[in-house]
Amino acid sequence: MSATKENYITVPTPLCHHCKRTGTVAVPEEGLRAWRRGATIQNALPEISADQREQLLSGWHPECWSTYFGD
Repeated sequence: MSATKENYITVPTPLCHHCKRTGTVAVPEEGLRAWRRGATIQNALPEISADQREQLLSGWHPECWSTYFGD
């Protein structure tokens, strides 16, 4: 069963190491609960992009990652 947009919540992300700002990512509520209970992020939140999962884990915004590390 895939999540609908109504089941998504917006969560704050950690401070980005490059720009020193936080951000937000919209995630399925059920997946967020699974991740917080210990599931791996890629298994708990497959509906969001790898860039968004990285932002949730480390705070790096996709644009900052590209600027700092390149493509």
